[in-house]
Amino acid sequence: MRGADRAGAHLARKAGELAARITRTVLIYHPRILATDIAVSNEPVRCAWAARTPLETIYHDTEWGVPQHDDRRLFEFLILEGAQAGLSWSTILAKREGYRAAFDDFDPQKVARYSEARLEKLLLDPGIVRNRLKVWSARSNAQAFLQVQQAFGSFAAYYWAFSDDQPIVNHWRSMKDVPAKTALSDRLSKDLLKRGFKFVGSTIVYAYMQATGMVNDHLVSCHCHPTLRSAPR
Repeated sequence: MRGADRAGAHLARKAGELAARITRTVLIYHPRILATDIAVSNEPVRCAWAARTPLETIYHDTEWGVPQHDDRRLFEFLILEGAQAGLSWSTILAKREGYRAAFDDFDPQKVARYSEARLEKLLLDPGIVRNRLKVWSARSNAQAFLQVQQAFGSFAAYYWAFSDDQPIVNHWRSMKDVPAKTALSDRLSKDLLKRGFKFVGSTIVYAYMQATGMVNDHLVSCHCHPTLRSAPR
């Protein structure tokens, strides 16, 4: 079984295990926390959005907000966050393995060399979002990604310099407090655009920062918040 297939099967099993419990999820009040902000049941306390689908629960618990320093993973999230524009994150998570297969396991070296014919073929792939601008942006972003690697030694070195190589730990008590963008995401977005990246507006970039752990936006009552706050690099 290929690595992507094993990963997909693992996620499917985990989703199945969680599905029954998640359907019993209820919202309760927590001191100084809105009921709509925290989802709790027999599971640990989580940010409420994590209960929308089993895949989102797994993603929330194992990936969201975890600092990423591996260039391949950073490129993966660059593609996925750009693909999400105008769509729900659950849609992208459901297509994640389709993206992995379509884009050579998120290898920027390979994606940067995609021909026009290869990109046209991807528009026929039901496993990804078949939007021409988004598909073509994967190649241009891969090319810009490689240029950043060449200039800075790694994309991670470039990226994490924007936060002085440290995660930003926020202490939100309500999802209404979590911003859609910040001055830092504005600055990073502007620099990425200058370097030729596409689908990197400030809102998308802030979601990218959340996904890759540059910011910890788990609510303070979420079980992931203290874990990530104290996690070593």
